[in-house]
Amino acid sequence: MGAGPAGLMLSHLLHQQGIDSIVVEAHSRQYVQDRVRAGVLEQGTADLMAETGIGERLKREGLVHHGVMFRVGGRTHRFDFDELAGGRCIIVYPQNKVVADLFDARAAAGGKLITEAGEVSVHDFGGAESPGVRPKIRFRKDGETQEVECDFIAGCDGFHGVCRPSMPAGALKVYDRVYPFGWLGILAEVAPSSDELIYAYNERGFALLTMRTPEISRLYLQCKPDEDIHEWPDERIWSELQLRLATSEPGWKLAEGKIFQKGVTGMRSFVVEPMQHGKLFLAGDAAHIVPPTGAKGLNLAITDVRVLADGFSEFYSSGKKSLLDNYSAKCLRRVWKVQRFSWWMTSILHLFDTDNAFDQRRQLAELDYVTSSRVAQQSLAENYVGLPME
Repeated sequence: MGAGPAGLMLSHLLHQQGIDSIVVEAHSRQYVQDRVRAGVLEQGTADLMAETGIGERLKREGLVHHGVMFRVGGRTHRFDFDELAGGRCIIVYPQNKVVADLFDARAAAGGKLITEAGEVSVHDFGGAESPGVRPKIRFRKDGETQEVECDFIAGCDGFHGVCRPSMPAGALKVYDRVYPFGWLGILAEVAPSSDELIYAYNERGFALLTMRTPEISRLYLQCKPDEDIHEWPDERIWSELQLRLATSEPGWKLAEGKIFQKGVTGMRSFVVEPMQHGKLFLAGDAAHIVPPTGAKGLNLAITDVRVLADGFSEFYSSGKKSLLDNYSAKCLRRVWKVQRFSWWMTSILHLFDTDNAFDQRRQLAELDYVTSSRVAQQSLAENYVGLPME
């Protein structure tokens, strides 16, 4: 279920194991592919794409980063991944290109993809509660009701999909935290003013400088979660970015250009436990959401389906279900570590309460510590490039 990166990657991995799958998606390929999402790939995600034959464009166009920067009080500190993370790195590669690469791979392999499916629903996935009954996916396509019968359903259909709400009442425990701010994000036709990401802590609020390509910059401002984007003309956005990303260091200047896309995104942390019920498995945003500060959403989803693919492979090769039975427990160990890191990055870089002087001093002390302690820097670098698979 779902033709985002998680669903397509799972289908791709299963194909390589000789396992048939069908991807059912409510929207068109163009809609899914055009959705604007962040594009920072952990080393493990990039390696998986290369290992499974979909890394050629990534190799050509991905922007390899060997560090990331924090800017506090106008001073910049760089975290050197080569030194701190054993040479592992991150790659800036837009998520829509990841999706396009996966779509192309599935099409080239003759994969079964059903797009623009309406009235999608899932049934009979209870497992032990429904012995002998196979799971089913129902939907309308071209005006006709259709049904797919299968062995398992992978709910890779996002936070607003149908799979998680279809679980029986009481089957899931929800852990949720909504943050009192959002991000105002822009895409601008201007070369990035830095070769690496800059996370800026400022008394006016957080800012982030990143990039989409060598010609297109991606920048963010902390704002109210219900901010009216119409109150932010281009001039105001650039003025605020100039203030928040300012530095006393010579030789650096924030370049401005034509803004061709902008919007406001709220921020939350969200996890459901367990990530499976019977023969229905949740993966990616269907099971968890992380604030974007740590650049982990896509990478966490890819890790989920990598674990799930291993479970399906074991089942179809040997009939054993040990990996499938342990899917949720294994994924959640990583999910909560990534939630911790994403929360920590968010908590030290954003203003939560401008009237609370204690919290602001605590944040400055935390930033002073992480930029002066090698142990703290190693921890940040290890988490940022991606924790190893366990």
